[in-house]
Amino acid sequence: MELPGAVGILTGASRGIGTVLAEHLAREGVDLVLAARSPDGLEETAERVRALGRRAVAVPTDVCDADSLRHLVDSAVGELGPVDVLVNNAGTEHYAYFEEIDLRVIEDIIRTNLVGAEMLARLVLPGMVERRRGHIVNIASAAGKIPTPYNTVYASTKHGLVGFSWSLRQEMKRYGVGVSVVCPVFVSDVGLFHTWSGGRRAPAVASPVSPSDVAAATLKAIKGDRAEVVVASSLGKVADVFAAISPDFTAGVSRRAGLYEFLESAVPHFRD
Repeated sequence: MELPGAVGILTGASRGIGTVLAEHLAREGVDLVLAARSPDGLEETAERVRALGRRAVAVPTDVCDADSLRHLVDSAVGELGPVDVLVNNAGTEHYAYFEEIDLRVIEDIIRTNLVGAEMLARLVLPGMVERRRGHIVNIASAAGKIPTPYNTVYASTKHGLVGFSWSLRQEMKRYGVGVSVVCPVFVSDVGLFHTWSGGRRAPAVASPVSPSDVAAATLKAIKGDRAEVVVASSLGKVADVFAAISPDFTAGVSRRAGLYEFLESAVPHFRD
C-alpha cells in the first residue's frame, strides 16, 4: 500500500513505542489521528507529527469502551478524512503468578489488548471495504507465538491477536484490504519492558530490539502487505516454529537459558 497522503489511526500513541511509530508513519507521509487513554503526552506526540509536516489530531480514547472508539473513528473521518491505516498499538501487561492475579486485572488486559483492537478494526473496516483500500496492523508480541509464563494473560491476548490477524487477513483479501501482525520481542529504551526491567539485560535468547526496529517492521508490513513480521534476532524469529514442533523442548531451552527466571523476576515490580 502506498502511504503518502494516507490517513491513519494510531492507538497507544502517548508514549513508548507509540511515539516512535507516529514519527515513522509521519515521515512516510501519513496524517494521523492519535489515541491513548490518558491525554498526557498525546498532544506532544501530535506536535512531533506536525513538525514533520503532517496533520495530527489528538483524541483521548479508552480502547475498552465502544462509544469512545466510535468517537475516535468519527473524529478521524471528520477531521482528516476516510481512514486508510489502523495501527492497533495500545497494550498493557501485568506479571504475576496466575493463581494470585486479580480478576479485574485479567479483564482489563484482555479488553485493552484484544477486545479493543477487534472493536476498532470492526469500526474502520466498512469504509476500507467500500473504497477497496486500507491496511490494519496489530502490534502483538513474541509472547503471542511462544509460551510466556508469569505474563500469562498478556500472552493469551497476544496469541489471540495473532489468530485474529491471520483470520481477518484471509477474509479481507477479496476486498483488497490488508491485515498484518507485528511480533516484537522485548523492546529497549521505551515501553512496558523498559519500565519494569530497570535496565537489566534480558537473556541472550530474548535480546531486545529497538523501538525503531518495531516501527520499521510496521512500515514493512503495510507497504509490503506482509501477513506477519517477527522483530527479533535470528533465533527469536524461528522460536515459534520450534515451539509448534515441540513445545516442551522449546520451553526447556528457554528455562535453561534463564528466560523464565528473568520473567519471574518481574512479578515483584507489579506487586508494588
